[in-house]
Amino acid sequence: MSQLMEVTASLEAVTLTAGPSLRARLAATLRRYLPALAVFALGLVLWETGVAVFRIEGFLLPRPSLIAATFLREFPVIFPAGLFTLREAGGGFLIGCALGLAVALATARWTVISEGFMPFAIAVNATPIVALAPIMNNWFGITNPMAKMSMVAVIVFFPVMINTVRGLTLVDAGALELLRSYAAGEFTVLAKLRLPNALPFVFSAFKVAGTLSVIGAIVSEYFGGSRQALGVYISQQAALFHFAEAWAAILVACAMGLAFYIIILLAERWLMPWHASQRSGEE
Repeated sequence: MSQLMEVTASLEAVTLTAGPSLRARLAATLRRYLPALAVFALGLVLWETGVAVFRIEGFLLPRPSLIAATFLREFPVIFPAGLFTLREAGGGFLIGCALGLAVALATARWTVISEGFMPFAIAVNATPIVALAPIMNNWFGITNPMAKMSMVAVIVFFPVMINTVRGLTLVDAGALELLRSYAAGEFTVLAKLRLPNALPFVFSAFKVAGTLSVIGAIVSEYFGGSRQALGVYISQQAALFHFAEAWAAILVACAMGLAFYIIILLAERWLMPWHASQRSGEE
């Protein structure tokens, strides 16, 4: 009986100790996200009111309430389409990031590769996606998901490669000299200094690449693809003047972009708890 009372007292002490901390954390989270939620709600109210007051036609700008009702009605159709496009965006994201990291490691290690490869990378990045989409469809087939993944990989590759190279090369000279004084090899310098220094740059590139991958996948689907794809659904509904349905599909695309960003943000916090940005966020 005495042991039970001791355990109960210990649990109560832990609860009392963690309670203020938990409440403070919830209050800090609320203060952080409340302005964004307030702006979002105000924007929806102004949108709904403005469409009604100025009598804007639905084919120009549907009301948010109509878009929400259409979203619920079309959810069994647009959700699988979103998953189909998400697979294309995710596959292209992984391919482009893997190639970008590999080329960045080689570029940062050997200057000859950097001088020879960089002009071609800039030229490919400057090529509009609308010019590459028909070529990729011709190479892989218009209904082959690999055509869309290739488009996404091309878009994702450049920002990941450039930011990773910056992180690998812009290291502290004092830290590099200290490792050299201990006769550290290139692999040790890479593992102990260059890669940790490059992680913030890499995750910044990943955040940009995540949203670009969704954009690239949907835009590439405008030039043809499987009827299950979200971009094909949007283009077909817009051609039929079903703009509420198109806006409902755009909501799914926005959710996909947010999902990419949140996943990358969680991975960043897990892999970089030591970084100053994570410590400041906790405070």
